[in-house]
Amino acid sequence: MAFQMSKLAARVWLSRSVGFTSSAGNRCPTPLDLISRLAHRSFHALKALPSQGLLRKADMWEKVSTASKSLHRRSGGAVKQHRITGVVVGAVGVSAAAALASLSTSTLHAMSARPELNLDSESSDWTEAKKKLCSMDKEKRRETYRVDFIPLEQIPVWSTSGDSSCKPRYKVNEELNKKISLFSGDITKLEIDAVTNAANKTLLGGGGVDGAIHRGSGPLLRKECATLNGCETGEAKITGAYGLPAKYVIHTVGPIVHDSVGDREEQALRNCYYNCLHTATKNHLRTVAFPCISTGVYGYPPDQAVEVALRTVREYLEQNHEKLDRVIFCVFLKSDKELYETMLPAYFPRGSPPKSKL
Repeated sequence: MAFQMSKLAARVWLSRSVGFTSSAGNRCPTPLDLISRLAHRSFHALKALPSQGLLRKADMWEKVSTASKSLHRRSGGAVKQHRITGVVVGAVGVSAAAALASLSTSTLHAMSARPELNLDSESSDWTEAKKKLCSMDKEKRRETYRVDFIPLEQIPVWSTSGDSSCKPRYKVNEELNKKISLFSGDITKLEIDAVTNAANKTLLGGGGVDGAIHRGSGPLLRKECATLNGCETGEAKITGAYGLPAKYVIHTVGPIVHDSVGDREEQALRNCYYNCLHTATKNHLRTVAFPCISTGVYGYPPDQAVEVALRTVREYLEQNHEKLDRVIFCVFLKSDKELYETMLPAYFPRGSPPKSKL
């Protein structure tokens, strides 16, 4: 009872101290009006407080403010920040007013206007989340990642040591070689423009790479994918990446091989790689990573799939080398890594080392 009376007294004091009345003709003040006027009206009272007392009151407000923000985040945005602020101000009364006076009006406006971004709630608006993420710089986006990240600078350009037994099928082009990487690890951790998803036709998630990308992105990826009306074999569709370090996900559906690879299956796989690259450049994305498309449960022989992937990327880069900075072949199995290491010199041959002058 005593606590409730204290809260009531504090609220009455706040209303009177900032000049608000209960007249029906007056505009209903917003929480931001309340805080701004309270800060200005409390300035002179603040100067009269002893310095040690002020520090104690400021510490109190900082703790209460931190707790209110934490509650707002845990609630998924259901509890509005301005309502929390109102309760806190009502609870701590004069102490909060004194501490608030040390904040500038512009700071208060910035705190009130700062948007909250919840990538874990299925009730969130994916269009708004996607828009906010695209407007953030890299440092801000890193606060939203739901997984660990590997920056592009830590992904080395492909290189080979020693002679390769694989005969080159294209001319040496060191400029193109600098655009190729072979990465062994989790594709969802790559901090690049776009990762490619080996999806199914529904685009609503599945196993393998598809499941990993959906889990890392969060529920908003599925919500956006649900608006795309699926995807046919060989096509590519782009979405936001949400909780992933990548900015976008390019979804493609690989061919299913039942017995042996025919012209139809080979062309479909080629279309997957080509359409993903075309989608990336059309959207001004300069770095893209590919998993091993169709080589899992879809049954495409890995050794043949590697050649289709390398040939398609090589030919696309020859025509569009100025539009892409890096194409990353991302592998998970040791056997796939060995296949790429064997075949890369055929499609991206290195120049002969200079002869010694001695």
